[in-house]
Amino acid sequence: MATCAFLGLGVMGFPMAGHLVAKDHKVTVWNRTTEKARLWAKSHGGKVAVTPEDAVSDADFVFLCLGDDPDVRAIADRIIPAMKRGAVLVDHTTASAALARALHAECKAVGVGFIDAPVSGGQAGAENGQLAIMCGGDADVFAYAEPVMEAYAKAITLIGEAGSGQLTKMVNQICIAGVVQGLSEGLHFAEQAGLDAEKVIGAISKGAAQSWQMENRWQTMVAGQFEHGFATDWMRKDLRIALDEARNNGARLPVAATVDQFYAEVQAMGGGRWDTSSLIARLKNADSR
Repeated sequence: MATCAFLGLGVMGFPMAGHLVAKDHKVTVWNRTTEKARLWAKSHGGKVAVTPEDAVSDADFVFLCLGDDPDVRAIADRIIPAMKRGAVLVDHTTASAALARALHAECKAVGVGFIDAPVSGGQAGAENGQLAIMCGGDADVFAYAEPVMEAYAKAITLIGEAGSGQLTKMVNQICIAGVVQGLSEGLHFAEQAGLDAEKVIGAISKGAAQSWQMENRWQTMVAGQFEHGFATDWMRKDLRIALDEARNNGARLPVAATVDQFYAEVQAMGGGRWDTSSLIARLKNADSR
């Protein structure tokens, strides 16, 4: 049993922290909205801290699941001085590699471990404890934290040094952007051609076109239902981070940059909270104009 603090109880953090309790870890939570933290405690039986500093003071492991770089930076500045020596800070936020490297150095200077550990699998993966976690940091710190993260993961991989987890999550989002756009265009084409979408997917999903997005999203995409996962607003944030990194390292991401602008169109349609499969909606919307 580990003593843990979990900061950030959004659609991902709320169930992730619950899985820690289910695995008999001692968990204290903090959330910007205290009411959400109290709801979590009522559901899972852990403790609620009034401040981030209170949450982390006795913790062996501190987990963050926040929104963006500024959120992580603001909380890290408060909690790193309050953490005990030998504790580990694990950041599950999808954030920049530059921030991960900076936090690794700051933590190391005060005797605290740090792992950047963004996740993939969406809300369903968090709720079912089936997330894929891509990590960056020191091997010994990773080995110490890995058994605790197993509470909500199906796969955990140490990619390399600090920042490598975040860079890998960028690869993940770059790949998803292209796949979802291709699936949207394929389904739109099938519809315009008067084909039976179910028969089409039944045929092509047995071959090279198969993907997780196809298997899990084609029906809701055809039905215009976009309340099944990771929001467009968050995908644009992630693509912004990837495109910023690409400008620094020289990578060329023409498809990701184009799809990012397509997601901007979805936002303009009022779809900021629609899931990422909503790319098909802009194609249908173009038909109606």
